[in-house]
Amino acid sequence: MNITIGIPAFNEEKNIGKVIISLKKIVNDIIVCDDGSTDLTKEIAEGLGAKVISHKKNMGYGEAIKSIFNEAKKNETDILVTFDADGQHRSEDIKSLTKPIIDQQAEIVIGSRFLKNETNMPNYRKVGVKVLTKVTNMSIKENLTDSQSGLRAYQKKVLQNISLTDSGMGISTEILIKSHQKEFRIVEVPIQILYGENTSTHNPISHGTSVLLSTIKYTSIQHPLKFYGMPAIIFLFVGLSFSLWTLQIYAEETRIVTNIALVGIGTIILGAILLISAILLYSLVSVVRENKNT
Repeated sequence: MNITIGIPAFNEEKNIGKVIISLKKIVNDIIVCDDGSTDLTKEIAEGLGAKVISHKKNMGYGEAIKSIFNEAKKNETDILVTFDADGQHRSEDIKSLTKPIIDQQAEIVIGSRFLKNETNMPNYRKVGVKVLTKVTNMSIKENLTDSQSGLRAYQKKVLQNISLTDSGMGISTEILIKSHQKEFRIVEVPIQILYGENTSTHNPISHGTSVLLSTIKYTSIQHPLKFYGMPAIIFLFVGLSFSLWTLQIYAEETRIVTNIALVGIGTIILGAILLISAILLYSLVSVVRENKNT
């Protein structure tokens, strides 16, 4: 079975050589996406025999992953393993990562940093990852422990059947949401992470924001009635309640309490906008899905 390693990299000259040398002991096919590096990342990777895809400028983690997916599809690889360039992943974990796919037990395997409850991840990152994983689980109805892990294995048909759009860190969540829609099986295996001074260069705040926005975007598109419709009903109920309160006060005291009236009118308008959005988006999504199935 043909296994390819895909490594997104940006200014990783300090780590990329060690990573590729370690991986070469296990696999022959290594793709490095040099995402606009200004150092020697590309030259080092090419010198060690990796296939290098170069972006002229830094386009983001999501664009690097998309380039790797496209190259792996062209090469008709059976399993693609995404592997970080910063030296935090261990090549020894690849065997356990690919085994569920080889055994036909899953289409996607995530290397989880939390399955063994043993991780030296900084506490602020640990909290952030767990929050983002919780949000992702709510969207895809899974019980994952580490939705943001960059160490993953993908079966060939995953690459062939999902179309990716996100340019940033949110692509990890996009892949899971779209794979869930395709009913691909997702499992996790425990991995160990090596945190050092040259690892984990992603800004945790921008990472978290990107993932949250991505999750909200795809959830709202796939489940518009739930995402917009339920808040719409709540706002309409609150608006009607305040409006009735306004009318009651007027009937008893022949005066209008401006603040209460404005809250009632405002929430009714907001509820109506959300309800119309839910109906329109649901209709649009239904038409698109029907066209895809014909």
